[in-house]
Amino acid sequence: MPAPTSAAPVTPATPAAPVAQVTPATPVVPTPSPAPTAPAASATPPSSSKRIRKAIITDAGFASRYLPITKTIPKAMLPLGNRPIMQFMVEECVQAGIEEIVLVSTPEGKPIYEDYFNNNVNHIRKQLVAQGKGDRYELVQHVLNYPKIIVIVQDPSLPYGNGSPVVSAQKFVETEEAFLVMYSDDVVFGEMGDAKVMVDLYAQHPDVEGIIMAQEVSPDVVDKYGIIVPKQGGQQGTTTVLDNIIEKPEKGKEPSRLASYGRYLLKPSIFQYLNAQSVGKDGELWTVDAITKIAKGKTVLVEHTKGEWVTTGDPENYFIAHLKYVMANEKYGKKIPEWVRILEKTA
Repeated sequence: MPAPTSAAPVTPATPAAPVAQVTPATPVVPTPSPAPTAPAASATPPSSSKRIRKAIITDAGFASRYLPITKTIPKAMLPLGNRPIMQFMVEECVQAGIEEIVLVSTPEGKPIYEDYFNNNVNHIRKQLVAQGKGDRYELVQHVLNYPKIIVIVQDPSLPYGNGSPVVSAQKFVETEEAFLVMYSDDVVFGEMGDAKVMVDLYAQHPDVEGIIMAQEVSPDVVDKYGIIVPKQGGQQGTTTVLDNIIEKPEKGKEPSRLASYGRYLLKPSIFQYLNAQSVGKDGELWTVDAITKIAKGKTVLVEHTKGEWVTTGDPENYFIAHLKYVMANEKYGKKIPEWVRILEKTA
C-alpha cells in the first residue's frame, strides 16, 4: 500500500527481535478487589451486531532504518516471497472475516497502496493471455478480490507515537462495537492468524473491553519488549486477564515472559485515553498506555498466538522473516541450505 506540504509524524518502529537461528516458518497496577478470571464463554452465539467488521492496519512511519529504499517504497511493501508484508496483513484480516480495512500510511505511501490493491493492470493481463500465460494473472486477481480497503494518511497534527495512526482512523471505527488494530511491523506465520484468534475469542466473550495478543520470549530478551503483567488468578488455558504492561523490564525482574506486540481488538472506548492530549513517555502517544488504562477498570484479555510472531522492524530481522517464509513456502526454499554451503566455500 501528491506529497502534501507537511509530512506525517514518524511512528516508532517495533523493537527489533533478537537474531535467532532460522527455522522455516509454519505456512501461515493490581486492584484491591479480587482478581477476575477470564470469563466463561457466552452460552448464546453472538448476533450479527457483535461481529467485528473493520480493521486498522498501520504503516505510517518513515522506517529510517531502511533508508534510502523507504523514501520511495513503504516498508510494508517489502516482500516475503513474492507478496508484500502488507498483503500478509490483509490476508490475516480476510481469514477473520473482516469486511473493511483502513490502511494508515505516509503521504508517499498512499498512492502506492492504492495502486497495489486497486490497479488491475489490464495491459499486463492481455499480454499474459496472448502469451498463453493467463494463469499468472490469477495472483493479481486474488488481490483485487480483497474486501474494501481505504487508504488514509496519518494526521500530521497528532503527536509522535504509534498511537497516532489509530487516532487518525478514529472516524472510521468509532461507531463499531469493536475493531482490530494491526501493526505491519509484526507478521504472524501459521495456519491461524491472530486476527481470527481475536475475533473468535471475542465471539465467546463479547463483554470484554479488549483483547491483545502475546508470545512467550526468551528470558535473554525480555528487556527488549513490553512484558505482560497478568492478574493473579486470571488465567484459563491460554487466556489470561491483563493487569499491566511493563515496558522493557530489567532481566530477572520480568513479571512474565509474555511479550505484547501489534495485534489488538479494541472498542471505541479506547479513544477516551488514546487522543492528542494523552501523551506518555517522551511526549509520545502510545496505544499500550491507553490499553493499560482501560485494563484498570475493565477486562482486557491476553491470548497466546497460535502461530509464530516475527518482527520486520529492522533489516536484519526482516531478512530472517523473509528467509523463514521462503524456506517453508517457495519451491526453491529447500535449496537454500545448499546455496549457503556453496557460498561459504567460495567466501
